[in-house]
Amino acid sequence: MPVIDIMHMKKDSASDKELLYGLVNGDLESFEVIVDRYKNRLLNFVFRFVKDRDVAEDIVQETFLRVFRKRRDYKAIANFSTWIFTIAGNLAKSELRRRKRWKFLSIDAINDDEEKQFELPDTGMKPDRATAVRMINKNVQESIDSLQNKYKEALILRDIQGMSYNQIAEVIGVPVGTVKSRVNRARLKLQRKLKGHTPEDELFSM
Repeated sequence: MPVIDIMHMKKDSASDKELLYGLVNGDLESFEVIVDRYKNRLLNFVFRFVKDRDVAEDIVQETFLRVFRKRRDYKAIANFSTWIFTIAGNLAKSELRRRKRWKFLSIDAINDDEEKQFELPDTGMKPDRATAVRMINKNVQESIDSLQNKYKEALILRDIQGMSYNQIAEVIGVPVGTVKSRVNRARLKLQRKLKGHTPEDELFSM
């Protein structure tokens, strides 16, 4: 098997495994690529739990710091994405437990800034269409927020982050069958919550 020369290859096209190999061997540019590759996905994932942009950014930053500190501990028995999402998910859950202990968590305490998504807006969309899409996104987001954490986490990882059932099982530490059950139940709960609030023709015509 040829030796991976991460120092001389195009970083953006390198696999996660190759980038981690480079990082372990002192190539900090590889770490920068890892950060660029995962920061937005992790931010969206964490934000949906903590509902606070600054806290989400802090958690994502801590996630990357732990990846850096534990770079030599990673064992290639799972996808790198599984590993990094596990770290971020555990930190988000710890934050929620901390809030619960100190009674800081308020489901209704959502302001306009916290409702903003991190995706870039479609500047070419007509104003009335953009308003309809924002309303749909708001209804969907509120419905997702109302789910129990175990269903919310499975749904986000599967339908928003696009992870496989096996990857999700590794991230949240439950059997694959349990993951499938939680995803299906989350979808059903979401469908029921959205019924009468989000017109199906709007959802599927976007």
